[in-house]
Amino acid sequence: MSKRKEKKAGKHMKKSELADKLVTFFEMRPSEYFVLKQLFRTLHLTTHPLKMLCVDILNDMVEDGYLQINEKGEFKLNGHGRVMTGIFQRKSTGTNTFIPDDGSEPIHIAERNSMHAMNNDKVRIALCATRKRRTIEGEVIEIIERANDTFVGTLKVEKYYAFLLTESRTLANDIFIPKDKLKGGKNGDKAVVRIVEWPEDAKNPIGQVVDVLGQAGDNTTEMHAILAEFGLPYVYPHAVEAAADKISDVITEADYAEREDFRSITTFTIDPKDAKDFDDALSIRAIKPGLWEVGVHIADVTHYVKEGSCIDKEAEKRATSVYLVDRTIPMLPERLCNLLCSLRPNEEKLAFSAIFEMNDKAEVKKHRIVKTVIKSDRRFTYEEAQAVIETGEGDYKDEILKLNELAQILRKNRMAAGAVDFDRVEVRFDIDEKGRPISVYFKESKEANKLIEEFMLLANRTVAECIGKVPQNKKAKVFPYRIHDLPDPDKLENLNWFVNRFGYKLRTSGSKAEVSKSLNKLLTDIRGKKEQNLIEMVSLKAMQKAKYSTHNIGHYGLAFDYYTHFTSPIRRFPDMMVHRLLARYLAGGRTAQEAKYEELCEHSSEMEQIAANAERASIKYKQVEFMGERLGQEFEGTISGVTEWGIYVEINENKCEGMIPMRELDDDYYDFDEKSYCLTGRRYHKKYSLGDPICIRVVRANLERKQLDFALVE
Repeated sequence: MSKRKEKKAGKHMKKSELADKLVTFFEMRPSEYFVLKQLFRTLHLTTHPLKMLCVDILNDMVEDGYLQINEKGEFKLNGHGRVMTGIFQRKSTGTNTFIPDDGSEPIHIAERNSMHAMNNDKVRIALCATRKRRTIEGEVIEIIERANDTFVGTLKVEKYYAFLLTESRTLANDIFIPKDKLKGGKNGDKAVVRIVEWPEDAKNPIGQVVDVLGQAGDNTTEMHAILAEFGLPYVYPHAVEAAADKISDVITEADYAEREDFRSITTFTIDPKDAKDFDDALSIRAIKPGLWEVGVHIADVTHYVKEGSCIDKEAEKRATSVYLVDRTIPMLPERLCNLLCSLRPNEEKLAFSAIFEMNDKAEVKKHRIVKTVIKSDRRFTYEEAQAVIETGEGDYKDEILKLNELAQILRKNRMAAGAVDFDRVEVRFDIDEKGRPISVYFKESKEANKLIEEFMLLANRTVAECIGKVPQNKKAKVFPYRIHDLPDPDKLENLNWFVNRFGYKLRTSGSKAEVSKSLNKLLTDIRGKKEQNLIEMVSLKAMQKAKYSTHNIGHYGLAFDYYTHFTSPIRRFPDMMVHRLLARYLAGGRTAQEAKYEELCEHSSEMEQIAANAERASIKYKQVEFMGERLGQEFEGTISGVTEWGIYVEINENKCEGMIPMRELDDDYYDFDEKSYCLTGRRYHKKYSLGDPICIRVVRANLERKQLDFALVE
């Protein structure tokens, strides 16, 4: 454009055009100051109206904080304004977000301003200069703490170099690996790779292989890949196992002397058929007619695992055992969890026990918490105990039937107090020797499960009350509680709105007991109906997550004012903490350091969530593997999720979930209604709503992404 044309165009410039010119001008010269005359001359603002318009815009920009002005009247880009710290969230789509520590609104971070921060890194950002009504953006100026620099994927090995092809939802780029950093990895192997650098001008991060997991598609390889993906260990350190091997299994005279002897009292365990780590056992004997002594005996793990030992440190780090579809990744070495501590039948074992004297109405007349030595008479599976309950015949039938009778009263009382009765069906797979899923079955909680559950709840609550329940003028000693907050009122309102569509009602205000009784009525009313699974799923989302904390607020879901985890020290670190502190306080010891235990509670809550995510990923993998052999087959299903990118459908007969992508719904243009959980066609007004029955055909099963794609069958 000639100078004459440029000047002519400048005479009739709109305010928005001039503002854009000024933004471009200052952003290209971020460190320079300019006086008005320079700006008029450079931008060819020759008329008085344009100069006045420019002055107005500049004043707005100063007011916005976009520009700064010095005492000489010179203008400069206000580069780095407020500095903030928080968490960087990376998405494979390239839409990066910064979550500020102060709880303020998330801030967009363009890839060019990300400093190659990784997902969940703790970073410091500076707010970029912004204009009014423009999205606030930030620039990473420091990576304070790396969250995770390892990734799992499949190796693609070329002649001179290799790449790790990741399926991570947080990394848009494959990882470049120099040939000498492959650690023996071959093309098609699953591997764990650590990013060692990401040069500023490079598209791909550079990494090195940390571990080769094996050939992609192999069952153990894929299970280890899931664990590695979530940062969970898939091998046990040899040094820790060696330390466990050195622990004596001899019960000494001193051990017998300081414990109550329950070896002669009828005692048994009831566990899943594939369990090897028996945390808990029950004993029962009649004291006199109508009065029973019930013992809840828990493996005395901390007798063997000393605080600060290498075994203890490993257990603390893991915080929980992880249960994948086909295997358990234990918190403790196998010698401890399956042999030494496990309450196996016909073996003398050390226990930490809650002993209750109960009448026929399941009222606790007395209780004590003591160290014991026990000897289990029988190991029952849940199925075997259930058969005794249903037929009234079998080993220790009198004891089992009495315990079941007491447990049912405990449960009834708990529900009357306002406990929430979530009783969800769990999907399980029958797996062949190669780990291939051959059939699906549903695990239901029957009376035998509930028998154990009620006595474990009673023991956990009693231990929590023993330490936490103190006179008003006294301060309770530091203790880890299992807490569960009230549901979010807005989420309850949304749930009520949702269940109204199916003809149900939910109370969303009133006392805790009134709301939970209304929720229980809903959960009872839907039992056996086609919408049961869906409404239970949406109801669970309205609930808060239970977690560990030294700050007790009670447990809403169980309707307990005091609750902890005491009954599973073989598989949960918080239970080990509880055992140690309980023994210390019962012996008259001083209160523990709150900050230390709160930090351990936070870590345990976090690891519990990670373990649950890994378990779900392993189930999803097996579902995709199972359905991969059923491509082209048609199934009846239920719409289990509606999003702007498609419809999630759960198959009725096996609970496998997949998606009908939006591109498959090509008969109309569909609008997504987030509040109503539905898609509605613009032309023909066809509607797809959460809970609707639907027929699908299986079209794709992507094991790498753990993703099923369905097509709609009209």
